[in-house]
Amino acid sequence: MFVALPTRSRPGLRWATPLLFALLWLAYLWASTLPDATQRHLVLEWGALTGGPPLSADTWRGLWADGRGLRLLTALFLHADWAHLLGNLAFLLIFGLPAERVMGPWRFLLLFLAGGASANLAAVLAIGAPDRLIIGASGAISAVIGAYLALFPRARLGVVLPLGLFLEFVRAPASLLIGIWVLLQVVFAYVGPAFGAVAWAAHVAGFVFGVLFALVVRAAIARRLRKRRGY
Repeated sequence: MFVALPTRSRPGLRWATPLLFALLWLAYLWASTLPDATQRHLVLEWGALTGGPPLSADTWRGLWADGRGLRLLTALFLHADWAHLLGNLAFLLIFGLPAERVMGPWRFLLLFLAGGASANLAAVLAIGAPDRLIIGASGAISAVIGAYLALFPRARLGVVLPLGLFLEFVRAPASLLIGIWVLLQVVFAYVGPAFGAVAWAAHVAGFVFGVLFALVVRAAIARRLRKRRGY
């Protein structure tokens, strides 16, 4: 697992990451209290729904029919089980808090929502089978990880490695660890069916979106940091 290491700079006010953490958690808790039939109906109504062969005209037209475009966002707050949710929450805290510190809460919130919706759109277009549901915030978390790498290319992360009967804490470049994670996503995107119904394309697309987003807003982030430091 990854462990975030503190930096020397003073953190600013960060509310977007805790807000998203709370919304994801509360949405799952609320859904888990519903009867099974109601839960299935909720997923069917608000999960991102594929519409046919990838990149076809029918897919594009069907994407915006019956509010399907909104589903790209609402699907972010639906999760299949506890493991699905907790994995996303852990990565949100590890990479989201430092990214929000330099980006600012509103820009980070835009990254999460736009990155997640774009990742779901990529998965909808990449999946050839019609009427497949995509749920979870994994695409948005991937966007956060991509932005983190672009913002902190020389950062180091603490890694807890199981070595025999003991856990060893080591520091490793974030670029190396995230690079391994990206490679796994690309590999799984092609052999995903063997590992379960996971929209690996959303992970890859979200990561690319996050990198590009951070690069585009890099100048605005620099101005924000200079203003905050009184330069």
